[in-house]
Amino acid sequence: MSVGRGGIGAGGSIEGSALGENSRVANIHFHEAPAVPTAAVAWPVEIGPVPALASAFQPRHGLRKQVEGARANGGTVGLTQVLSGGGGVGKTQLAAACASDAMAEGYDLVVWAAATEAQQVITQYAQAAARVGVAGGDPEADARLFLEWLATTSRRWLVVLDDVTDPAVLTSWWPASRTGSGWVLATTRLKDARMTGGGRTRIDIDVYTPEEASAFVAARLTGEGMGHLLDARVAELASALGHLPLALSHATAYMINEELTCTAYLALFTDHRTSLEQALPESADTEGYGRQITTTLLLSLEAAQAADTTGFATTALSLVALLDPAGHPHALWSAPPLLDCLAPDRASPDQAHKALRLLHRYALITCDTRAEPRAVRIHALTARAVREGIPEARLPELATAAADALLHIWPAPDHAHPELAAALRANTDALTGHAADGLWGSHGHPVLRHAGNSLSRAGLVVAALAHWQRFTADCERLLGHEHLQTLAARSSLASAYADAGRVEKAVALAEWVLADCERLAGVKHPLTLAVRNNLATSYGKAGRRAEVVGLFERLVTDCERQFGGRHSHTLTARNNLATAYREVGRAVEAMGLQRRVIADSESLLGAEHPETLNARHNLASCYWRAGLVGEAAELLKQVSADCERVLGAEHPETLSVRNDLAHYYWRTGLVEDAAGLLEQVVADRERLMGADHPETLTGRGNLAVAHWEAGRREEAVTLLRRAVADLDRVLGSGHADTVGARSTLARYEREFPGDH
Repeated sequence: MSVGRGGIGAGGSIEGSALGENSRVANIHFHEAPAVPTAAVAWPVEIGPVPALASAFQPRHGLRKQVEGARANGGTVGLTQVLSGGGGVGKTQLAAACASDAMAEGYDLVVWAAATEAQQVITQYAQAAARVGVAGGDPEADARLFLEWLATTSRRWLVVLDDVTDPAVLTSWWPASRTGSGWVLATTRLKDARMTGGGRTRIDIDVYTPEEASAFVAARLTGEGMGHLLDARVAELASALGHLPLALSHATAYMINEELTCTAYLALFTDHRTSLEQALPESADTEGYGRQITTTLLLSLEAAQAADTTGFATTALSLVALLDPAGHPHALWSAPPLLDCLAPDRASPDQAHKALRLLHRYALITCDTRAEPRAVRIHALTARAVREGIPEARLPELATAAADALLHIWPAPDHAHPELAAALRANTDALTGHAADGLWGSHGHPVLRHAGNSLSRAGLVVAALAHWQRFTADCERLLGHEHLQTLAARSSLASAYADAGRVEKAVALAEWVLADCERLAGVKHPLTLAVRNNLATSYGKAGRRAEVVGLFERLVTDCERQFGGRHSHTLTARNNLATAYREVGRAVEAMGLQRRVIADSESLLGAEHPETLNARHNLASCYWRAGLVGEAAELLKQVSADCERVLGAEHPETLSVRNDLAHYYWRTGLVEDAAGLLEQVVADRERLMGADHPETLTGRGNLAVAHWEAGRREEAVTLLRRAVADLDRVLGSGHADTVGARSTLARYEREFPGDH
């Protein structure tokens, strides 16, 4: 991941050094000149010159408002603002806009000085001294005279120090104004406390907003007469480029040169075979930035490596680049697998944090522990540039270390930490995409199954189904169709189909997997037992209740023999058997077994474990079936409060309990309360599970019945007609729910006159 010599890493004297790849080396020698005679100065004076604004320049009103607000609060002392941000975010362009505006506002003096080295600043100051009539002949002496003049003059002035790379070498060259007429702007990649010493104020510069990025693309293309290249994927293209101004500039130039639409360019850019240099070539540098995109993004890397006392910064940056750009937990850097990857004899968490903060100071990443669980972030294009420099042979080692670390900090169960769980799932997904097949050897890494199980437990049915489809396909491709992990993946996929309401597909797949498991692993293998459990559950969802009881009775016996009476697998099988008893009307047996499950689950897993809460919910349903309405209602209220507190208001179990509570209100005459609660449940399910999920559809039918009972008959008929049509389309005309809803609709239409 080298960015070449020079640039920010050059340091020292300007003699014999260059500012970047392909730059020419100039040996500059200063010769004393005679003192400049004092003469009338032709105001205003511009020293620089100020860079021209880029094509389709975006004014960035939000950032300008911050700058103007700081200026307004500057009081009577000189104001110094530091525009800080990573490569390509437009710091220099924003400073140039401020400088241009200052000239337009009537400032007497604007000085633009490149500030990668002190000598560059001295040179510009000496030129300015000559122009304002205070030069004496020696450049450094003239530069100091100029600083004295700035401090005491009442004329309005602006000095821009562009691209400060080492605040220490500029310590004695920061302008000041004792009259309050001066303003200093500095740009830098550094997020270093030294940049804000001496009363300087830092303003963080980030990428364009989505609106600014889309506006840039539209303005750039239409400005070139290429408006026909715009299409519906402008915003998606801007997002893929991370809204980075420099990348957008290069991309639109490439689109213009090659006459590519937004859709065509997006396909090129997102193709894993396309490198950054191909998608954003140097030939697209129409604004004269002078660097390749990768060089710009990683310009600070050599300086960071030079300042790295731990020796871990480069490896740490590679690990960050493999994870989700939106951020991962800082806790990951205390996990032994990641510390082992940083150093063979294991780095300490403090050393890891020090390496992260070094990368943060050089604007290669963001490390902010206040932003947990996404404390460590990186721009997507910077991450891509880093990944393209990782040796292929090292990728599996880095990917495995990151996966091990994710698994190490993953809470079990994770329902009590929804934000952390979401971040861990997102990072697993990103790592899977970036590691190619680096997480696969003789089997897939356990974190892949862990992420899928987390999605399923959280009730994210669409995302869970997509995950298990991908994982199963990878198992088949890399491990073979009869590998046990492939069979386990297919079983999980079958359950995901069932959760998503595609019950027939779930049953067919689970039956196939069970036959393979019995043939390849035997009828007593734990995987075979798990597949039988999933198949029986799918049978229940398909309405095949008579078959379910026998399957679960056999499964409980086998689990007790295989795992023991108090194993979690055995508890799950008993809980499912109790539900099966309830569904076929064996309420007394269901209640007895369910109470046993609750006692064992509280002892083994805890009173607030999701499976314990589910068992208590099932007991309330048993009470209801047995006619114990009061007992059912009291338990439902308790479980509803516990689920909302422990699992969250949008968890599937919480929604299911609230749905049953609405039925209780309905049965006891609280029809309005029932309708209000059902409306909320249906809306939540539609948003979280989808409009065509079976639970959404049946909930909509139940809501129609509640409206009818509340006297809102026209609304009820309209809603039930929609529910019947959707049930018929999704579940089929012969499904019990469809038949029941159609029968109810026919009765309502007979009782409610008129064509509605």
